[in-house]
Amino acid sequence: MLRCSVVIPTYNRDRLLRFTLQALARQTLPAAEFEVLVCDDGSTDETRTVVDEFAGRLPIRYFHQEKREGFGASSARNLGIRAARGETCVLLDCGVLPHSGLLQAHVDSHASATGPLALIGYVYCLMINPDPEGAAEMNATLDFDDVDRSIGLLRANGRWPDIRDQYYAKYGEDFGRQPAPWAIYWTCNVSAPTALLREIGMFDESLRTWGGEDLDVGYRLYRAGAYFAVNRAAAALHVPHERESKQGEGSNYEYLAAKYGTPITALLREFESLDVHPFNINDVIRERGLPSCDEFEGRVAAR
Repeated sequence: MLRCSVVIPTYNRDRLLRFTLQALARQTLPAAEFEVLVCDDGSTDETRTVVDEFAGRLPIRYFHQEKREGFGASSARNLGIRAARGETCVLLDCGVLPHSGLLQAHVDSHASATGPLALIGYVYCLMINPDPEGAAEMNATLDFDDVDRSIGLLRANGRWPDIRDQYYAKYGEDFGRQPAPWAIYWTCNVSAPTALLREIGMFDESLRTWGGEDLDVGYRLYRAGAYFAVNRAAAALHVPHERESKQGEGSNYEYLAAKYGTPITALLREFESLDVHPFNINDVIRERGLPSCDEFEGRVAAR
């Protein structure tokens, strides 16, 4: 079995996909130990042509699904997870450019873990809706053809860090025992055991608008016993680009709150108000004295 399968969902982003595949072609992990699965949600641009360009440079496979109404990232990722031959799935977004050591860092973390691991990689230039001037400066400053050099510059000068740095500053980088570590499991650059992803049912394909599908799979990984951690060596660069419309994100949170029906998942209903968000949810859980989901469900079952 391969050490890892890189699953990349995409839709009409051939330019960003080319950058991502170029960086994957420069990995220190030997090509015989990984595969790249491009999962196309019905693109009408040159996505397939871009994939074909890398056929001789990467162990790459292409999967296509007919475009349905809405946001198809969940079903696209599931195409890759079902087909994955690697022990670990590395979930990487199109337009996220991996450092040459990213895959090695992911597989090393899983190899050294004492149990199932949900690993979060570090993503430079990852922020909530960068303003146009900031995005333009990033595009002018960074060399997307030399990811290692660009990441090295950002490490040295501290510019455009991963927005989750505020979380790590508060809770430290060994935060797996926080009550809701899954709240920052954003699938732009994460990994988990392939067998465990399949066991928990993979991504919820009923989520057809932007947002929440990654928190949902993270939550189920957590309930299945995965320990959450970050590895800064699994570094990547997020290319500034237009994001899918966030319309419908609130209804996704409402759906997830109802889906699980626990006091902790009910907090997702408050994400839209910003009173509760991924960076303070652990504090809110403690302040309100909420039981863990296991405790709550045990109490309900005992009634």
